[in-house]
Amino acid sequence: MRQSSFRVALCLALTIAEMASAQAADTTGDDATAQPQQAQDRSLQAFIKANPDCVEFTDQCSHCAVVNGVAECSTAEIACIKRETQCTRRVAN
Repeated sequence: MRQSSFRVALCLALTIAEMASAQAADTTGDDATAQPQQAQDRSLQAFIKANPDCVEFTDQCSHCAVVNGVAECSTAEIACIKRETQCTRRVAN
């Protein structure tokens, strides 16, 4: 009886340790994805500023429209090859 109690306690301890480890890995991943997103946001803002007459653009992965000076983009397509951002529609003068 004593051995089975020890095994149960050991299994519980290992499970708790694994859960804590998984949670720590998830937290680190959030920080890692935040930085590329910020860099992408700066890149989009730089493109909009450099092309003030462009109202729609794409990098062949996401398609974006400029709404009130801010880019609203679709979710990136699966297995796409990102290319240089190109304007696909300009404001008619």
